[in-house]
Amino acid sequence: MKKIIYIFSCLALTLTISCEDFLDNTPKSVLFEESLVTPENVEGFITSAYAALGNDHYDTPFSLWPYGNVRSDDAYKGGSGTNDIQAFHFFEVSNNIRTDFGELDRLWYNCYVGISRANKAIGALNKIDENDFPLKSTRLGEMHFVRAHFYFMLKVMFKHVPYVTEATLPEEYNLISNRDLSDNELWEAIASDFEYAANHTPDSQAQVGRINKYAAYAYLAKTRLYQAYEQDENYNVTNINQQTLQKVVDATDEILGAFSLEPDYAFNFLSGSYENGPESIFAIQYSDNDGTLYGRLNFGDVLSVPQGLGCCDFHKPSQNLVNAFKTNSDGLPMFDTYNDTDLDYHQLNNYDVDPRLYHTVAIPGLPFKYHPDYTYEENWNRSPGTYFYFASLKENVQPDCDCFVNIDPFYGNSKNRIIIRYADVLLMRAEALIELGKHNDALPIINEIRSRASVSTTLTSSYTSNNFIKQYEDGVNCNWTQDFARQALRWERRLEFAMEGSRFFDLVRWGIASETLNAFYAEEKTKISYYLEAGFDKNKEEYCPIPLAQINFSQGLYQQNTGY
Repeated sequence: MKKIIYIFSCLALTLTISCEDFLDNTPKSVLFEESLVTPENVEGFITSAYAALGNDHYDTPFSLWPYGNVRSDDAYKGGSGTNDIQAFHFFEVSNNIRTDFGELDRLWYNCYVGISRANKAIGALNKIDENDFPLKSTRLGEMHFVRAHFYFMLKVMFKHVPYVTEATLPEEYNLISNRDLSDNELWEAIASDFEYAANHTPDSQAQVGRINKYAAYAYLAKTRLYQAYEQDENYNVTNINQQTLQKVVDATDEILGAFSLEPDYAFNFLSGSYENGPESIFAIQYSDNDGTLYGRLNFGDVLSVPQGLGCCDFHKPSQNLVNAFKTNSDGLPMFDTYNDTDLDYHQLNNYDVDPRLYHTVAIPGLPFKYHPDYTYEENWNRSPGTYFYFASLKENVQPDCDCFVNIDPFYGNSKNRIIIRYADVLLMRAEALIELGKHNDALPIINEIRSRASVSTTLTSSYTSNNFIKQYEDGVNCNWTQDFARQALRWERRLEFAMEGSRFFDLVRWGIASETLNAFYAEEKTKISYYLEAGFDKNKEEYCPIPLAQINFSQGLYQQNTGY
């Protein structure tokens, strides 16, 4: 809120009118906040809030790849070595994570910029008459969604954050602690914003990229799913709330049938006409050749371009993740033995694999992003002695695409980043059903995902012949108990959303981050020297520390997370 301070001096010897008369008049050339609330300016506030969704940077990416993927068993940091963005290295090995990391402070700050812009827009919308601005209700729904989106990111990253809304006065900011709301109350506040958005946005919008009610219900389901796994102050999962799980099912009810899976998994990660496809529920919209210097590019993911194409070969799929795509003689995951031997990319035909491998991981000797003229080679890797030879595919584009833009020394692209797709809605629903004891109802949902995966060879069939994946058949190739269904669901989430920024947060939600990552580290220590320092500290490293700069800014009002 703009503060306008008026300083007046009433000197009887120099004024011909009284001070009282002077103060009763409207000063000229003074802009009152009320005069800013016009339809045009309100739309400007809304556009600014939308723009914040893409205002990230390579070391503060909103895709959260350093925290959701590199921090898990799915990815290595990459780059020139362990000192290249060293904070991300420390997250990779869960060691020396400090409160003074500038990357965390900037991410926190950027999220609150987005929240501030949404609050500004909501405040302005509340002041304008609907007769002057007929889209008032819809736009309010959109802004509540944007605000909740940023709070969701902060919540999964830091757990305890200060909650401010359009009703919070600037002079109250220094009175709001990051512990004013309990864990559950903060989830409830986020869910309330998504519920508001669901009730105030239409089924569809004329402008691509605007939030609609299905995006709101999808994000509401995601929020309720996280909320259902109740944690104590030491981040142990103490209860899975059945009533909250039912709210996940209820929210997904609103979306079923409105979207569909892409006929081929690959289509979710292609540019151009494939963007905003039938599976994309909410995506960040990017652009090029739009009159700006470089275009509205995905700056948060520029580092993942292989060195053979540009810079800088970060965000590298782990051998463990590649091994997880192997399938057994029944076409099912190798739950217990997948990591006994490493998949050797020199002898691919010695293994049966889930076809999603070839849409997730760039493998030496195969076309990069399906392009026959660009073969991904070992020498495309920047530091193979440290991070080996795989690269991430999903966020990257074909090298000859007009959307691939040189922003020296980096290469960006204008392909949209999908935040929630229909597959996520289906698997969130399946997870809730399994934890509600309705695992038989989850079976066809998981099989629908696997069925799509099995036919996802449209772009790879010319150079792969070892794709083999089957559906689960209770009593035939598995015993579909609740425990088995839970294991199958968790495996399906890992493969379906690999390298999309969610793996670590799933592990924390399920309460298995420590056991999963320490088992991963134990194996990696036998192969990679820098993993000798790795070790996940349970009851501490499930969340990032509150940035020290923010604690100092609050003059000690904010409380640090457990263990830091």
